[in-house]
Amino acid sequence: MSQTLSPAVAKTPRFGEIGLAGVLAVLALLTAFIAVKAWTPGYAFHMVVICLASVAGIYAIYQRYQTRDAAWPPQELDGVPNYNFGAIKFCTLASVFWGIAGFTVGLYIALELAFPDLNFARWVNFGRLRPLHTSAVIFAFGGNILLATSLYIVQRTSRARLPGDLTPWFVALGYNLFIVIAGTGYLLGITHSKEYAEPEWYADLLLVAVWLSYFGIFLGTIMKRSEPHIYVANWFFLAFIVTIAVLVLGNNAAIPVSLFSSKSYVVWSGVQDAMIQWWYGHNAVGFYLTASFLGMMYYFVPKRAGRPVYSYRLSIIHFWALIFIYIWAGPHHLHFTALPDWAQTLGMTMSIILWMPSWGGMINGMLTLSGAWDKLRTDPVLRLLVVSIAFYGMSTFEGPLMSIKTVNSLSHYTDWTIGHVHSGALGWVGYISFGALYCIVPWLWNRRGLYSLKLVNWHFWISTIGIVFYISSMWVAGIMQGLMWRAYTSLGFLEYSFIETVEAMHPMYVIRALGGFLFLVGALIMAYNLYMTIVSPDAAEVPESRPSPQPRLAPAE
Repeated sequence: MSQTLSPAVAKTPRFGEIGLAGVLAVLALLTAFIAVKAWTPGYAFHMVVICLASVAGIYAIYQRYQTRDAAWPPQELDGVPNYNFGAIKFCTLASVFWGIAGFTVGLYIALELAFPDLNFARWVNFGRLRPLHTSAVIFAFGGNILLATSLYIVQRTSRARLPGDLTPWFVALGYNLFIVIAGTGYLLGITHSKEYAEPEWYADLLLVAVWLSYFGIFLGTIMKRSEPHIYVANWFFLAFIVTIAVLVLGNNAAIPVSLFSSKSYVVWSGVQDAMIQWWYGHNAVGFYLTASFLGMMYYFVPKRAGRPVYSYRLSIIHFWALIFIYIWAGPHHLHFTALPDWAQTLGMTMSIILWMPSWGGMINGMLTLSGAWDKLRTDPVLRLLVVSIAFYGMSTFEGPLMSIKTVNSLSHYTDWTIGHVHSGALGWVGYISFGALYCIVPWLWNRRGLYSLKLVNWHFWISTIGIVFYISSMWVAGIMQGLMWRAYTSLGFLEYSFIETVEAMHPMYVIRALGGFLFLVGALIMAYNLYMTIVSPDAAEVPESRPSPQPRLAPAE
């Protein structure tokens, strides 16, 4: 336990507090100056937001300095690691908020495609809301749940507290400030205008600062671990953190027009820009939406099932094969373009090879339930986690299939791709995230269990029906598009005009919107369940819903 020191010592500022407060003060003054001189209102608005956030950060540091204990937070309390869960709780709640927001925007743009009259203003038209939806669900919802789970898992599996005291909060709050800047930038039309409509240069600078801090505290926790081995989940998280940093720096390389303008010139152009964008885009899928969430799978599935990982050796093979092969698969998005044919073929070949490591990880996750399959009848949280692995297997089969040139000639530029993306996004990323939230919230807030397992069951079935509606309608729409676009008359003319294909897809677009609505309803049920879990100290628990503190180990079969 910490010792009681004199008031004079207790009020001595620390280097970290002074340094961070100084950086925020400089940033506040600089952004205030830029806001006054900014060339456009949108850019000035963003500078004001950053300025206010910096001032709020300085005030928070001062309040903490006034109330904190003199001693540095102890690394252990009564022989148990004194884990730092404050920023993790914030990211957990932020992920739920951003998830609801992102799913709602996704539902609206799905309705816009079915009913174009909903594009009634430039602020809410499809062109601006689509990248907002994508970023909200991937980077806001997915990013916050990754911050929360990775920083939770690395502490528990390393039996060590996160290094630093302010840095985890800087990562959590700074990342969400980036989300606000990027999201409002989409609505204001401030983007790079690339494939993914990335935010402009000043948002990228903020993200780089946050991401380097994230890497520092994650690696620092591993280096100070008291466990002899690095658990495999941390391998996947570390690969995700490092690779995303390289991808962002490579893809978003730009030269600002002026300090007082949000505009910038991108470094890449032409076919090189296309190649860099899909090197970034597909590896964002490979590392941001696959490797990182596999780290979650390797922790939460064994914990929830009360069983060890089926094969630790297979998990290591899965890791190294995945990260070495995935990085080459991006060119399969550029079939039948100006990209050299050898590069297209290389991307297709590597995508097909990816079947093996991807399914190796899927099989490893599924077989972890050996001896515990009966728990699927009583534990809907475990059911969410297992179904997410099934969707992972399905998506990693469909992706390589669609990379084959003959299949791609039918699927490219169609809604089949949309169905494929959402089978992975909703089924794999969404369900593994929901399962992790259901696990981590009772642990963080010291509750005996979830408020209601029946609500989890409702969430599972409603959202599953929604996913089936969504991906089935998009599969039908995509194949129909491809066939109609390649249909010719006996005279050699196109049989269908483009508007005829759009009209034919209207029923499928309505079904997709219905599927998105059901998925959103499931998420709202989850948000209510988690809220009641937090505010109800006596949350009920079914014995099967929580893993045993000391599960009985059995040899892998």
